[in-house]
Amino acid sequence: MATAIVTGGSRGLGKALVEALAERGWRVVTTARTAAELERAWPTHGAHAAEVVAIAGDVTDEAHRRRIVEVASERGDLALLVNNAGTLGPTPLPALATVPLAALDATLHDNAVAPLALTQLSLPALREAGGTVVNVTSDAAVEGYPGWGAYGAAKAALEQLSRVLAAEEPAVRVLVVDPGDMRTRMHQDAFPGEDISDRLPPEASVPGFLALIEGEQPSGRYVARELGAPAR
Repeated sequence: MATAIVTGGSRGLGKALVEALAERGWRVVTTARTAAELERAWPTHGAHAAEVVAIAGDVTDEAHRRRIVEVASERGDLALLVNNAGTLGPTPLPALATVPLAALDATLHDNAVAPLALTQLSLPALREAGGTVVNVTSDAAVEGYPGWGAYGAAKAALEQLSRVLAAEEPAVRVLVVDPGDMRTRMHQDAFPGEDISDRLPPEASVPGFLALIEGEQPSGRYVARELGAPAR
């Protein structure tokens, strides 16, 4: 069976994607910064213990990235990398006139540089498998929302890196996927004290991701909720 890496798999969209992939027969290696959350999400004796290996750590750390790829390669053909982990940046969301530049640097690194670094390590196996890179993005990458400058710039950088990677790596599909607004902790952090219960849960975006992962769409940018579920 093929193997996938999914970062940020302890909650939200990442957890929903790991569960869906495991149910469809993928071997999945996932990671997140907080060990306790990751262990709760993927206990070693849980329903998907045979399919999912969870490794706590930070994808901005080179040694951790190498460990993830090594474990995934040991499990079988690495055919899918989902760069889902990221950071919102400073909250409450600051205007660009006042955003701390160090925080902007960190946001760019977490959302664009670290995913590229993990992709670089994964590319040899992905080329061999004719695999797929999925970079999770946001409409903040293409729209000008007040307060979203740091996060939006980081996601815009990730999208441009994805376009160039697709041009440079014809043997690998590079999909940029916008999941839409979701009822997640990150989204709540962006709107402290506000009611975000009108947003759909992350699971609502999963069928679109699966349609892309298991389909034949070419490299490009997609909105998950505009796509139907793949045929089983």
